Amino acid sequence: MRALVVFAHPVPESFGAALRDTTVAALRNAGHEVKLLDLYASGFDPVMGADERRVYNEPGINELPVADHLALIKWCEILVFVYPTWWYGPPAMLKGWLERVWVPHVTFTMPTATQGPRPGMTNIRKIAVVTTCGASWMLSKFVGEPGRRILLRGIRTLCHPLCRTSYTAHYKMDSSTPESRARYLEKVGRKIGKL
Repeated sequence: MRALVVFAHPVPESFGAALRDTTVAALRNAGHEVKLLDLYASGFDPVMGADERRVYNEPGINELPVADHLALIKWCEILVFVYPTWWYGPPAMLKGWLERVWVPHVTFTMPTATQGPRPGMTNIRKIAVVTTCGASWMLSKFVGEPGRRILLRGIRTLCHPLCRTSYTAHYKMDSSTPESRARYLEKVGRKIGKL
């Protein structure tokens, strides 16, 4: 299958980069065709300006500022997000990418008075999240894991009706050890390799 890995971490030598590399390798080893989108390294601007917002609902015009990114999500069948969870959600870079790239009339059909929104990304059959969380599992659950819900519920509704999801997190990252990180890398490799 065609797999797009969307990576969002500003530090090239971070543990997040090791997760990215493990994810890409696991997908390739499983026989998937892989493209990597590194939002920070590519210089993606997550800020939607006033002019862009004014034409957000205009078919065709709203695609122009993010055409390259739309081409990537139209191409893929597997979409994997690799990012650190900060303040219980995705980094602003990733949230801005979702807001700017997942535009109406392409990724979904706008709702009408008689019909709700309909998915436009039915090519995507699997979504996976690989993340790290400073908080514990219990605190993350108590807060509600907004990042998990945005991606595996919100974005999933725009994909194939039978789209499967996977979520893998290293909780208590702030007090992690070399051993816990090594175990997590192995876990990521196994889970992503099964997509």
